[in-house]
Amino acid sequence: MVEEAWTRVKRRLRAELGEDVFMSWLARLELEDVAESCARLSVPTRFLKSWIEAHYLERVVTTFRSESNSVASVAIVVRSVMRDTGAKAGDAARRATSLKGNVLQQPAIQERSATSSPQPAARAEAEIASAPLDTRLTFESFVVGRSNALAHAAAERIARHDGSALYNPLYIQAGVGLGKTHLMHAIGNEARGAGKRVIYLTADRFMYGFVASLKAQTSHAFKERLRGIDLLVIDDVQFIQGRTIQQEFGHTLNALIDSGRQVVVAADRPPAELDSLDERVRSRLGGGLVVEISTLDETLRAGILEQRVAAVKATHAGFDVSPAVVTYVARAIATNGRDLEGAVNRLLAHATLTSSVITLETAELAIRDLVRSREPKRVRIEDIQKLVASRYNVSRSDILSERRTAAVVKPRQIAMYLSKVLTLRSLPEIGRRFGGRDHTTVLHAVRKIEKALEGDTMLSEEVELLKRMLQE
Repeated sequence: MVEEAWTRVKRRLRAELGEDVFMSWLARLELEDVAESCARLSVPTRFLKSWIEAHYLERVVTTFRSESNSVASVAIVVRSVMRDTGAKAGDAARRATSLKGNVLQQPAIQERSATSSPQPAARAEAEIASAPLDTRLTFESFVVGRSNALAHAAAERIARHDGSALYNPLYIQAGVGLGKTHLMHAIGNEARGAGKRVIYLTADRFMYGFVASLKAQTSHAFKERLRGIDLLVIDDVQFIQGRTIQQEFGHTLNALIDSGRQVVVAADRPPAELDSLDERVRSRLGGGLVVEISTLDETLRAGILEQRVAAVKATHAGFDVSPAVVTYVARAIATNGRDLEGAVNRLLAHATLTSSVITLETAELAIRDLVRSREPKRVRIEDIQKLVASRYNVSRSDILSERRTAAVVKPRQIAMYLSKVLTLRSLPEIGRRFGGRDHTTVLHAVRKIEKALEGDTMLSEEVELLKRMLQE
């Protein structure tokens, strides 16, 4: 029997491909019929049909042939919603006619049940609704400086480009308040204004939408809607968690990129340091254009302040900040753009509540909490390796290698020690960043340097200097 063979085929596919892959892509395959040695299998959506044909059709055909001599080929078709609905309605009507006194009751119940639940496509659209784009965050309102010029140029080029995707995916790396979210909104606003289909999501909205679609059993409609767009923008991708969600994120990336759709991703660290993500996803993200927005220099901070002050003056005519105050604030607050905006808000409050002119003294009083709350620079293992290698006249590849000469071992151990002291990375993670070493090797290096620092004044001064250079 072909039906029995099909049952065995599904059982084998589940075992060979794994539960997650089978449930995501093949579980909704149904055997319609077999004619002229061709098994006709149906799926509920066009997207699922195209995905299976592109990735799993050969496996399905081979497995079916081995289980049934009457099957030589397989055809995937999309189940007709209208045909299915009409057939069910006809069956229900016939059943209702056979029951005296219930001729009208059964169809009425069926009609209520059909209208009481939203259609899968509508539910999927609600679950994957794009986060609102802030229309104030445009390329025109973005202040360009040395630290963000490359990221701005790449983002603007992508948003205004027609045709096949550029730099796919574009990966924007920046710390808190350095402008990556501004660029993400600017890309979305520009592309949407040009008539492109855009979805902008934060990582938590993506996760919520996918989990909600699983609960509502609309995951395939969710996937189809997400892949049927021109531009996907995802912010704070470092927060994506969960194996199944990561797999779906990876499938989404592959589907969009392979079909020439543009993907833009932002995070606070390089792709290689997204420890929570699967290695294949990290590799895919790193395969595009990775641009970093580094710390804002004083000139750029002053430009941001001037723009913000000008925007406030448009609504508060009496608000005025002298160039000397702008220079002082730009020099005092070296953290991020959000603190600069907070500084302008504090200056505005002092000016309006006290009806006084903003002087250097009042500016110092207004922003003192922002200056005090300045956080130390986040140190990366890669930066430690580069600095130590340069300091000891070796290459970074030497530090990551298996070489055991004294000229390499000492810098390697110092770099491991600094990675343990200056970062929040675990010993296994530090070992992985140093050429895939075991955590016990890192622990040995840390203890050896700690012991050496107790009796070697020159080494202690050298390590302290390296710490200061890394934290500046």
